[in-house]
Amino acid sequence: MPKLYDLAGAEEDRRFSPYCWRIKMALAHKGIEPETVPWRFTDKEAIEFSGQTRVPVLVDGENVVSDSWRIANYLEDRFSDRPSLFGGPGGRGAARFIASWADTVLQPAIARLIVADIHAHLHERDRKYFRATREKALGGSLEEICADRDDRVVKFRETDLRPLRATLTEQPYLGGESPTYADYSVFGGFQWARAVSVFRLLADGDPIAEWRHRMLELHGRLAGKAPGYAV
Repeated sequence: MPKLYDLAGAEEDRRFSPYCWRIKMALAHKGIEPETVPWRFTDKEAIEFSGQTRVPVLVDGENVVSDSWRIANYLEDRFSDRPSLFGGPGGRGAARFIASWADTVLQPAIARLIVADIHAHLHERDRKYFRATREKALGGSLEEICADRDDRVVKFRETDLRPLRATLTEQPYLGGESPTYADYSVFGGFQWARAVSVFRLLADGDPIAEWRHRMLELHGRLAGKAPGYAV
């Protein structure tokens, strides 16, 4: 059974990393149920064997793979006899673009709306590290960054999410009629927010909210059953 090191909050079952969620959904897509190991930001030594300091880290026999995109490719190639994550070479290339969009546009925008809520859900030993690193990266206190989020979420919905909404208005998944790794890459950010924040990122009736609901129901409600908020 593969082992997945997975970011946890103060509660061990509150798993909130968007990158780890990408891989948990990808593993379920392949019909693989891993052993998950709760990991926290200050547990650097626990994954030192991977040659880097971030999760997800997948251990499959003697193979150790880190970075969500590398893990997705490993799963696709290692378990090629199981349902495809990409739907072929072209799909792999398109999924790479969508994952990059999620990394550089979607998740930074979400972070500025929920970062103070993440801090509130961390284990006590992680809070100092998280505050120091995130405030340096974001240029202000966590509380200041989230202070005007009720106003900024309007732009987030209307501008940042426009290409996503345009696609999901025409088809049920980013992968077309069924989900692919492209969907998991984007969904990870929304599941991240759902795990730690009561703040509503999406308005009722938004095609993106309807897609998110479908994603929550996938794979035996893998994501839907995880600790989080009904937003």
